[in-house]
Parts: sequence; C-alpha cells; structure tokens
Amino acid sequence: MTEKLKEIGLDVGHRRVGRLMRQNGISVVRTRKHKVTTDSSHKFNIAPNLLDRNFTADQPNQKWAGDITYIWTREGWSYLAVILDLHSRRVIGWAVSNRMKRDLAIRALNMAIAFRAPPKGCIHHTDRGSQYCSHDYQKILRQHGFEASMSGKGNCYDNAAVETFFKTIKAELIWRDTWDTRRQAEMAIFEYINGFYNPRRRHSALGWKSPVAFERKVA
Repeated sequence: MTEKLKEIGLDVGHRRVGRLMRQNGISVVRTRKHKVTTDSSHKFNIAPNLLDRNFTADQPNQKWAGDITYIWTREGWSYLAVILDLHSRRVIGWAVSNRMKRDLAIRALNMAIAFRAPPKGCIHHTDRGSQYCSHDYQKILRQHGFEASMSGKGNCYDNAAVETFFKTIKAELIWRDTWDTRRQAEMAIFEYINGFYNPRRRHSALGWKSPVAFERKVA
C-alpha cells in the first residue's frame, strides 16, 4: 500500500499508512485452517529435493514450482493447480477442477510449457503427491527435459513460494466472497491471476515490482 501511494506521488511512511488503515477499518485478512491436499500414500517413485528451499533464480525458466489448493463453493469443493516461475513468482500455468486428480496438475503443467517453452534442465519442484508422482506427469517432465524435485514428506516449507501464493490469493480473493458455483470461482481466479497478480501485484522480494514488471527489468 505504501509503495503504491509513493508511486503516484504521495510522500507517506508505513506508520502513517497503517494508522489511516486502522482509522478506516482496513485490516489484514488472516489465514485459516489448512486442509490437506497431498496424497503421499502411493507407490510411485519420489524425486530428490533438488530445490532445497532455494526459491531464487537469476533468470526465468530456471526453477518452477507447482502445487494444488482447494476452494469451497456452494456446489462443493473446487481445486486449483498452479505452476510458478520462481524467478519472478509469476503464475505461468494454472487449472481448476472439481476433482483433485492427475489431469488437473497436467493441465496446469501443459499451460506453462506452452507459454514458456522452457529449456532442458529447468528444475520442476512439487510436493510428493500422487498427482505429481504419477507416470503420466513424470513422462511429460522427461519429454521436456525437466529435472524433477520434490519436497520432504509432509514439509510445506519445502514449497513455501507456492504456499505463499495460495495464502495471497485466498486472502485477497477467495475468502472475500461467497462462491455460488465452481464456474464463478474459476472466472474470478482467471481475472485475479491475469488482471492483477501477474501484471500489477507488488512483491517485497521483487523490489516492490509486479512479476511482469520484474521480468521486463531483467530482460
């Protein structure tokens, strides 16, 4: 908030902005209870943790990270799978479904591949859920020359960058409304990712730039 005000010419500090927010009833949306979405009770092979909690990258398409989260609607649960480029935290692939199956994760991955055409050697990091360990998903990774990486068992900190994105989209979008249908939620997610998060939302880790602006600066 402070950085945005400074950009439009208002010379303010964090304390003043905080005070004005409190006076006007503007507060932070707190996170809620976590719902487990990782099914690690399977017999698929587990990849080593190549990422090792190093969520930085010098250039795009060096490190990708993916995960799945949940959204409640009056029609029932809906699931969101995303792929982030860790260089800029940009969402480069995503998909929504009413079933948390491997095809959901594969659709997000295929979108990211079509958008970025990554070079061989890009690290692809996820948890060790059955969707990501499945033969079909791993086959796509091998075909495109990815180096598969997976978190330790039950350790959300190993994929903290994507977990942070999920907390952000829930606080700024999902928890602020009631979703009558899965389609309604999906369209809102589309608008949030493509209309706000990627091109406009600022990140302290990116020098208060948006993912798109950060990539332009590096290019």
